[in-house]
Amino acid sequence: MSTWTRDEDAISRLTPEQYRVTQQNGTERPGTGEYLSNKEAGIYVDLVSGEPLFASADKYESGCGWPSFTKPIEPAHVTEIDDLSLGMVRTEVRSASGNSHLGHVFPDGPRDRGGLRYCINSASLRFVPKERMEEEGYGAYLDQVEEVS
Repeated sequence: MSTWTRDEDAISRLTPEQYRVTQQNGTERPGTGEYLSNKEAGIYVDLVSGEPLFASADKYESGCGWPSFTKPIEPAHVTEIDDLSLGMVRTEVRSASGNSHLGHVFPDGPRDRGGLRYCINSASLRFVPKERMEEEGYGAYLDQVEEVS
């Protein structure tokens, strides 16, 4: 298995929106994210470290305006932090190795799939299609990808 690390070169290549979201705890406007309607089989990885975060098999349409997932591909690849900003209590989700702000997790997801909704900014992710996973070093996760219904 690969070791994932924060890559300063990757940070220097981020677009202004990606930088604002991942490094300054920003949020993209609802309904605007590149991966909101993506139904292709593959995985979503952190832009900064490349660590695998979410699989297409766990993506679903929540209607919230951001890509939503029921769980991370590996729990150790995300950290959850209390977020008391904006006058409310939320749980922020960050990539463990890259320390990128990803979004938030809420307890209103599908009950039959664990009850969680990981509400994630597309601007913090890179999508790796199933057919490129092996060559990009993500072959171990091929069993976790399928078309989103």
